[in-house]
Amino acid sequence: MFFRRTALALATTTVLALPFAAQAEPGGCVKGAVAGGVAGHFVGSGHGKGGAAAGCAAGMVRRHHARKEARENQQQDSAPPEGGTQPSPPPAPNGNVQ
Repeated sequence: MFFRRTALALATTTVLALPFAAQAEPGGCVKGAVAGGVAGHFVGSGHGKGGAAAGCAAGMVRRHHARKEARENQQQDSAPPEGGTQPSPPPAPNGNVQ
């Protein structure tokens, strides 16, 4: 009986969470806390809360690094190219190349 309720709750949660998974950012406190809480629960009695706290912290660090990397990538895309190459001069009015 307990197994059926647990399986039903897990299946329902999975189905309801699928639309959010497509738009979710990496990491985050809630996702980390859920994963850490589940892992702590399976490790032993009383470790669920500690696992949730550790998972929350790890998720926040992961999201921080993902946002930092995205910010750096955006700055690299908008920065002018480096390398010191100069553009070629425009052609002469009579069509000859100098």
